Amino acid sequence: MDLSIIIVNYATYQMTSDTIHSVIDTVYDISYEIIVVDNDSPDDSAQKLIDEFKDYENINIILNSSNDGFAVANNIGFRNAKGEYTLLLNSDVIVKDDTINNTLSYIKDHPNAGAVGCRILLADGSLDKACKRSFPTVDVSFYRMCGLSKLFPNSPRFNRYNLSYLDECEIHSIDCLVGAYMLMPSSLYKEVGGLDEDYFMYGEDIDLCYKIKKLGYDVIYYGKNTITHYKGASGKNKRLLYEFYNSMDIFYRKHYKDENNFIVNTFIHASIWLMYYVKLILSYIRR
Repeated sequence: MDLSIIIVNYATYQMTSDTIHSVIDTVYDISYEIIVVDNDSPDDSAQKLIDEFKDYENINIILNSSNDGFAVANNIGFRNAKGEYTLLLNSDVIVKDDTINNTLSYIKDHPNAGAVGCRILLADGSLDKACKRSFPTVDVSFYRMCGLSKLFPNSPRFNRYNLSYLDECEIHSIDCLVGAYMLMPSSLYKEVGGLDEDYFMYGEDIDLCYKIKKLGYDVIYYGKNTITHYKGASGKNKRLLYEFYNSMDIFYRKHYKDENNFIVNTFIHASIWLMYYVKLILSYIRR
């Protein structure tokens, strides 16, 4: 089998259904399976998906008995996958014509490509800037936190985080992709141990790209094809706000803590959680 597509569902029946149909409508001339992992949805979305796709032999729906996070669910899906390549696909995206076929052709033709993403558009048609990024090193994060990246959006020095100086419609070797669309060889996904399950949600995609690049593979932004990402539609609450900032802390401690001294580490840790509490307070004010 060419490709296994893993989609995690959590109480998003209609969006997940739309995502699946966008795959069915656009993929051609390859053998593929879709593995939906339901993360113990509190509603009837899992049963609705089972009922809707019961006649599709290449769609497998796995029901988790608990919600242990996005990384855990994807790894469960992968353990049931049969494809030579694996595509992690969010449940809140719509795949556009040729995107899966063209990115799969690219990764097959480029043996050193460890992961391939695509151009991701938001619902309003603008670029989801998270789809091509640099790793959040101390200097990259500093330029972003102090606003220099916004002041100089086309600067290769100050806006390495979002790489906005790169042509969004071309192909580039970058540091990391967003997990909404991430294609890789299944053998490599297994070699790096899949998604790091220390992350409940957010950050696991950056971590995965970091491990892939550590092994000497390229991470490729393929800007010639697109998906639409209804970003945040699959979940918004204070738990996710916490997990967003917690993922930053986890990533830094795993990969950068040993490179810096105590003062730098303390500053980074304090900055992450200060940003979290500011956002949390603002969320209450805006209620």
